[in-house]
Amino acid sequence: MVFMGDRATLLETGRFVQRHARNAADEIIEAAGAVDAAVDTTAETDADSENETEVEARHRRAAERGDLASMSALGALLLRRGDLDGAEPYLRGATAEGDRAAANNLGVLLHQRGYAEEAAGWWRVAAVAGSAPAAHALGRHHRERGDEPAAEYWLRQAAEQGHALGAYALADLLEHRSDVGAERWLRAAAEQGHREAAYRLALALERRATETTRGPHDTGTRLRVPGTGALVPTGAGATAQGAATARPVGEPGGEPTEAEQWFRQAAARGHRRAALHLGAILEQRGELKEAGRWYLSSAKEGEAKAACALGFLLRDAGDEESAAVWWLRAAQDGDGNAANALGALHAARGEQQTAERWYRAAMDAGDVNGAYNLGLLCAAQDRIPQAEQWYRRAAYAGHREAANALAVLLLQAGDANGAEPWFSKAAEAGSVDAAFNLGILHAGRDDDRTALVWYERAAAAGHTEAALQVGIAALRDGDERTAERHLRCAAGGGSAEAAFRLASVLDARRPDPGPAVLGAPREEKSECEEWYERAAQQGHRRAQVRVGMLAAGRGDLAEADRWYREAAEAGSRNGAFNLGLLLAREGSEREAALWWTRAARAGHGRAALRLALLAARRGELTEGSRWCARAVELGPAEVAERAARLSEALHQELTA
Repeated sequence: MVFMGDRATLLETGRFVQRHARNAADEIIEAAGAVDAAVDTTAETDADSENETEVEARHRRAAERGDLASMSALGALLLRRGDLDGAEPYLRGATAEGDRAAANNLGVLLHQRGYAEEAAGWWRVAAVAGSAPAAHALGRHHRERGDEPAAEYWLRQAAEQGHALGAYALADLLEHRSDVGAERWLRAAAEQGHREAAYRLALALERRATETTRGPHDTGTRLRVPGTGALVPTGAGATAQGAATARPVGEPGGEPTEAEQWFRQAAARGHRRAALHLGAILEQRGELKEAGRWYLSSAKEGEAKAACALGFLLRDAGDEESAAVWWLRAAQDGDGNAANALGALHAARGEQQTAERWYRAAMDAGDVNGAYNLGLLCAAQDRIPQAEQWYRRAAYAGHREAANALAVLLLQAGDANGAEPWFSKAAEAGSVDAAFNLGILHAGRDDDRTALVWYERAAAAGHTEAALQVGIAALRDGDERTAERHLRCAAGGGSAEAAFRLASVLDARRPDPGPAVLGAPREEKSECEEWYERAAQQGHRRAQVRVGMLAAGRGDLAEADRWYREAAEAGSRNGAFNLGLLLAREGSEREAALWWTRAARAGHGRAALRLALLAARRGELTEGSRWCARAVELGPAEVAERAARLSEALHQELTA
């Protein structure tokens, strides 16, 4: 026998049933056997072998003969079809004979008609008789009317009988009251296949793991679209920002957590938000192909955030056109993050008007990043008043990077006093760039102590240039240990200057290697040379010269030539001088003279002295005197002294 009421109570509200009776009935039938252990499934078995018309005809004939089971089953079939008038007499007849399922189904029918109190009366009859679905329906009825004690009593009755929806509804009630018992019933419902319970259980487990790992005051939110990391974001070099997307807790490459397993179960049952969350977990772990499948599944079910995330995944894979399709779909469904992404896409293509339209759409969707990105767009076009207007709008809404950008505009306009409060507001809200910029602001006022406080704060948050400034300050104070720690952080973050200064610190500790011995095995590169080389590869001219010197010291003249030449061509006078020395030793005196000339004209005293000596050996006394005078002028002292003696000798030779 099929008990339609046992299935009807799966619906969220009676109003939904009234509007969608047939669809709702189909969903109800689907889960009936799973939620009521007392159900006789004879009719389901019949339905497997007979079509609905035959089943209905058979039950109708039996009902007319007074068969109680068929009266109840026929009423259920008609109720499922939405034929309330046809179902009611059969359900009332079966209920009068004491059929528990008919009483429950009659309650469903009356609830659909809008007779909530009468429906509750029949649910009570069925619940007292042991119907778990009726107890669940009665519990929901009491909760809707604000009678939580009665609601809890009946929901607990349903839950303790193994009714999945009863367990879920009880968990929801307990969770609303922050009762720790909620998780037990969420788990009970999830284990019986309730997808929303599985999703909420996963969220609860994830939330607990997040608080354990990061502390109770950390939200664990991560940005899908990174914000600008520029020192002074002016628009042209800044990056458009999108809305924050929650990232699940978990280590990339680690074993699946219990939370993930429940997300997976809910997603497999068609829960689109669980699919979105599962996709994010997998993406974070680097399993991009599977993440994309879950994002796609969720997006096809209408989850705008999943469509947006899928767009980013496709963009990162190089398929910008497909990404735009999904972003468009998400943006049209009101996702501000996707609208921002479309704006950034069109801005990168030079389609400024289209970009502005999408940024405005993001703002209209309630995403404050839209205003910030409009500010960036205007700043890139030198529309400074409009940029300030949008930055200010976003900053007043709490956007910390907009506050920082607004402060930068004010500072560039000469309004340091107006800039400082916005820098402070942004820094206190967590903007690392703003903290660093405050350091620059105070350093410009010769307030090095306050500047260092802000540099240290930014450095602690991973700001590369701030770490460099802290390292320089520590070196100035003689605290080499602190300096090395911060310089390592900055150098690791890509700062060429930090890599050079770190190498200099390590270089000063190296013992004197002594003169190179012909035929001796070539020494391995030291750590300091590796840092010099890293800085040199980034174009740091002093590092290039030092790498050349170390290579020459090892006897690697080809390597030395390469680095000296690179530094010299970039404008390093020391590089040009050293390259000249190397070439002169190899017999290329003419080319050496060209590089010494370049170095001397750039202010290198030793290069001028070398040119003077070279001219003297060639008998070019006037030329030699000219370079001597230049060497005396440039110094340093020992060079000036030697140049003066040579100049005197040349003068005597010229006047002899």
